[in-house]
Amino acid sequence: MKFTQTLQLLVAALISMLLLFGPMSPDSAAQDSGPFVSQEQFQRWQEELSNWGRWGPDDELGTLNLITPEKRRQAAGLVQSGVTVSLARTADTVESMDNPCPLEWEMINASPNGASDRIAFRCIHGAGTTHIDGFGHRFFDGKMWNGVEMADTVTMEQGAKVNAVLTMKDGIVTRGVLYDIPKLKGVEYLEPGYRITVADLQAWEAMAGVKVGPGDAMLLRWGRWVRREMEGPFDTWAEAAGFDNTVIPWLRERDIAILGWETPGYTPRPAGDLPTLALHDFALTMLGIHLLDRADLEALSEMAEMQGRWEFMLTIAPLPIPNGTGSPVNPIAAF
Repeated sequence: MKFTQTLQLLVAALISMLLLFGPMSPDSAAQDSGPFVSQEQFQRWQEELSNWGRWGPDDELGTLNLITPEKRRQAAGLVQSGVTVSLARTADTVESMDNPCPLEWEMINASPNGASDRIAFRCIHGAGTTHIDGFGHRFFDGKMWNGVEMADTVTMEQGAKVNAVLTMKDGIVTRGVLYDIPKLKGVEYLEPGYRITVADLQAWEAMAGVKVGPGDAMLLRWGRWVRREMEGPFDTWAEAAGFDNTVIPWLRERDIAILGWETPGYTPRPAGDLPTLALHDFALTMLGIHLLDRADLEALSEMAEMQGRWEFMLTIAPLPIPNGTGSPVNPIAAF
């Protein structure tokens, strides 16, 4: 009898705590972010939200068209302290669970007269390389950005003859905005499978006092690299957090020019949800947003907090690779 009464008191106390403090954080309990986006809805969005044709039938810039000279001047005005920070992960030559295709580096000579070395990116789109995606990288039913058929424009012999990274040769300079969701939640990093929703993004905007808008670069941090430092390498395809697919219309509404993140999709993907790269491919192919994949946003997070602001000038300079589908980059944020 005493045991039953004690158990009832414990249950009542737990209920009272939940009512008083709200549900446990998503990092310590199963997250309920509502239903998944269905395949049917996803296909309807491809018609309803598409930017194809918005800048003409031959456009290869996509939302980079929104980065006008005025936008660049606005971004330059954000440079106040003159401090800069890199958003790139230091190149890693060691193969690991989260970097199965590392950079190859070797010295080819070292003499009293000088030295030189050789590098090779065997996988520009690899999991360990900070890079920017060109539109010739991913497709829906054989079509890339702006409805271009890939069959004759992206080949093994010639690479991407259309929508290659060479379209970004003049560089990208715009306003960058960091969305630091672990800071919003008061945790070091988000747990595997956490689905970042529009509600999370709006909560961050309310807390940070900053919003991403047309022509901006949006940088999303969930804590991938701090988790690696704390726990060691892990399979980012099986244990990542990231955007829920319900964010897709929000991305279209905000009209961002660049989307940068630490991993290109959230996983593990529960049964009934869309494929891991659904949002990644939609942003790149249907919305025309160039993607900054596998960025390291830890130094940026620390600097933004130190500066007390989450907006800055962002510069990205892809290598001028003819017919390339992507390029390693070292993005620089200036405060």
